[in-house]
Amino acid sequence: MNAKNLSERLKTVASFVESNTIVADIGSDHAYLPCYLVHTGVITKAIAGEVVKGPFESAQKQVRNEGLEKQIDVRFGNGLQVIDEADNVQTITIAGMGGPLIASILEAGKAKLTSAECLILQPNIHAKAIREWAIKENWKIVNETILEEHDKVYEIIVLKKGHMELTEQELLVGPILMKEKSNVYKKKWLNELNEWQRIVDQLNKTAQTTEVEQKKEELESKIALVKESL
Repeated sequence: MNAKNLSERLKTVASFVESNTIVADIGSDHAYLPCYLVHTGVITKAIAGEVVKGPFESAQKQVRNEGLEKQIDVRFGNGLQVIDEADNVQTITIAGMGGPLIASILEAGKAKLTSAECLILQPNIHAKAIREWAIKENWKIVNETILEEHDKVYEIIVLKKGHMELTEQELLVGPILMKEKSNVYKKKWLNELNEWQRIVDQLNKTAQTTEVEQKKEELESKIALVKESL
């Protein structure tokens, strides 16, 4: 993978970026995504944010090598702290982290979201945490997709400002993904069902403490919701 030839996962994230918006890519790693967006003419200006020194230096080097220093500003900082009000950032992308971490980055930096119109989020696991955060902070899901690459399944959630209500089932599996029921969606949740059922079977063989009963109840509730969604 490089800045001109993205992974399928990042190419799909890029496909949701609207033309001529100012993008902040948080946890940008090698800055492949913003470089690709500039190279393909989707955007002309971006911020690449990194909190880890190694990836930050890799992003700086990548942007220099691509000759994009005037279009992409690589910044060192934690989460949305790399964004200033004067940047007028309209689109924020956060890809390749767990859902709870993405939600915590958004929560910690929500004062920085005043100019943001669109959040494109790609959690590796636990996308539910993002949907819960979105409801609480008045963002609504306008698009969702799910894809498989190198035997890993990724969800992408696109949020815009607005009120949204979701059922427990929609929070867990995604309202749009549930309607579309793609083959990747079915594969993901069938695998989850098998794993949850395996844990329930194990719990049934242990001493039935209050904690064990609660865990079983929680898993059985999730199993029922997912089965219904398939």
